[in-house]
Amino acid sequence: MHILISNDDGYMAPGINALANEMRRFGRVSIVAPEHNHSGSSNALTLNKPLTVTNASEDVFVVSGTPSDCVHLALTGLLDDRPDLVVSGINCGANMGDDTMYSGTVAAAIEGYIFGIDSIAFSQIDKGWAELPSAAAMAGKIVERFLARREKDPAGPILLNVNMPNLPLHAMQGIRTTRLGRRHNAERMIDEINPRGMPIYWLGAAGKPRDASEGTDFWATQHGFVSVTPLQIDLTSHKQIDEARALVEDNL
Repeated sequence: MHILISNDDGYMAPGINALANEMRRFGRVSIVAPEHNHSGSSNALTLNKPLTVTNASEDVFVVSGTPSDCVHLALTGLLDDRPDLVVSGINCGANMGDDTMYSGTVAAAIEGYIFGIDSIAFSQIDKGWAELPSAAAMAGKIVERFLARREKDPAGPILLNVNMPNLPLHAMQGIRTTRLGRRHNAERMIDEINPRGMPIYWLGAAGKPRDASEGTDFWATQHGFVSVTPLQIDLTSHKQIDEARALVEDNL
């Protein structure tokens, strides 16, 4: 078993190291991760400049690019053999609902999925690492169960987004399979004047949950459950194809 690990917090983040230690129970681990934090980078690929890769230690590759760059390089020649599983994280903060569209953590898993490999993104919902050992242990439990069932049912690949409450392992209520919730629009931007008199702008805070009803990832984590959401990359709105055809096609 060969497991590729990446993240968006950077190769020195506590989350990726805790996840790697847990994944070594299952086989060989290769870490290919960004040199610096790339939170919010989504699926960006670096196309306008070359990337550098350095070895921090054996089987740890540090990339001067995004999470998607890392996994893309790993799967197109950087690694000698193809991984059996791609895992991303553990992220410092939630990746639920609309967050998944912006998340570098989720993007790293998506890149593995695009290449036909089972991929799982792991996030701990609150900032800080107070319960990181518990989050890593839960990630290990999920992967252990996943691999055991995959051995019996090899169909795939599958893309999973896992969000874990910031709780001790014994206090977690279990695992719920969920759908993505929805957020309200982001708060207003913040505009300031820097010390040189120039206007500067910060993006506003993420909106509060709009759909956190039972069955969503928001609901599960708010009630102490680990949320596991299967994702897809087909963004087609199939139910609106006829509506779009009526709006834009020229049948003359």
